[in-house]
Amino acid sequence: MCRNIKTLFNFEPAATEEEIHASALQFVRKLSGFNKPSQANEAAFDRAVAEVSEAAHRLLNSLHTHAPARDREVEAEKVKERSRLRFG
Repeated sequence: MCRNIKTLFNFEPAATEEEIHASALQFVRKLSGFNKPSQANEAAFDRAVAEVSEAAHRLLNSLHTHAPARDREVEAEKVKERSRLRFG
């Protein structure tokens, strides 16, 4: 379930709102055990996703590094290559 959570810090271009939300959603899904919550739990689930997204924004905005920003396309190619080697 959490395989979709990706590193979002120190990339150029910076992480988008959609990427941060997707990571927050996967995190809350993992914690709760729900892929889609029932109506009774939907409000709490949605609130948790929003709060985790806000926390992720604060975290990403407060982190600093001297390392050069990574290129998304180069990193995606590395992932594809590792996958190809692993699964053939």
